[in-house]
Amino acid sequence: MSQPGTLPDSPRPVAAPMIRLHARHTTALLILAAAACYDRPNGALSADKQAVGRKAASDSSHHAATAGVTAVTADAAAKNTSDHDLPNTEPPKRNRRDSVALASMTKPDSVLDRKWPVKMPEPLPGAIFPKNRVVAYYGNPLSKKMGVLGEYQKDTMLRMLDREVIRWAKADPTHPVVPALHLIATVAQGTPGKAGLYRLQMRDSMVNEVYSWIKSRNGLFFIDVQVGKSSVQAELPRLRPFLENPDVHLAIDPEFAMATSGKVPGTVIGTLDAADINWAVNWLDQIAREKNLPPKILIVHRFTRKMVTNASKIRYTPHVQVVMDMDGWGPPWLKFDSYHDYVKAEPVQFTGFKLFYHNDTKKGDPMLTPAEVLRLTPKPLYIQYQ
Repeated sequence: MSQPGTLPDSPRPVAAPMIRLHARHTTALLILAAAACYDRPNGALSADKQAVGRKAASDSSHHAATAGVTAVTADAAAKNTSDHDLPNTEPPKRNRRDSVALASMTKPDSVLDRKWPVKMPEPLPGAIFPKNRVVAYYGNPLSKKMGVLGEYQKDTMLRMLDREVIRWAKADPTHPVVPALHLIATVAQGTPGKAGLYRLQMRDSMVNEVYSWIKSRNGLFFIDVQVGKSSVQAELPRLRPFLENPDVHLAIDPEFAMATSGKVPGTVIGTLDAADINWAVNWLDQIAREKNLPPKILIVHRFTRKMVTNASKIRYTPHVQVVMDMDGWGPPWLKFDSYHDYVKAEPVQFTGFKLFYHNDTKKGDPMLTPAEVLRLTPKPLYIQYQ
């Protein structure tokens, strides 16, 4: 188990099918960058954020049908690259345990397969899912250890993202791929901070800067919230002006929601209930309807059962598309197993799958390829790289 301010370099003891506590434990990591962050009362909105909100109001009708994004098709990918330009073009060799696990998790399941696809209304105009796939880079530019978004210089990182988008477009020509950046905009901390809430909110100017990076690719922008000892209900309202843009979406991370346990973030895995997630759904629904926006996406991270309680009670609306993202790291067999038990077995609406450039490969396992991930049922429509 990692301590505040550190990253777990060795795996924690795991009882299958639990995914290891992964290297997203960022507690206290950004305190060193306090000059670029703030911890202000929830109700105060800075001038630059208010400007974003005003722009959203003026642009929303223009973007209502398209969300202003461009998806990469397999044909376009083929014109721009050859297979020799991309990594992992050959199927990697897997050990017996991984091979058996993948075969087991991808064979027909008479009980669970009947639950998919989830019954839902016809998607509204401008909806990203289910016709498209999203491939996102995750992290925070103030830290090289929180994810690929901050690990590399901006232009290098965006070129890497371009390559992953092309790989996925080639792997599944039926789903055009939309690039995305996934910014941790509220970061769990190992110390209480001024508000005593064990979370640190990023400056609006930094959020807007990262937003501008992905706009250069006509992609999507996800704002990720780690509430610490605060709550979803308290942390989200300050982000509304960003989310009034048609290409900005939300993610919430139960791993760092500590109000139930009272523990310090990073010392135990946190939890959120369906009631918290439904509050976020209703809030996003209100924004989308009031601003005439295409449907919003809500990403919910999960890699243990207790991270999300009462998952069967999670609701969605035509204006909000909910993705349950299998967010843990470990060997392939463990990732398959967790996807089966915590995502497939407890259907919400759409599914996601996270890949770790470092932690998935630290023991010599090749990282899962798009072709391998696409063998899962249901096929994840949200792919995140850390």
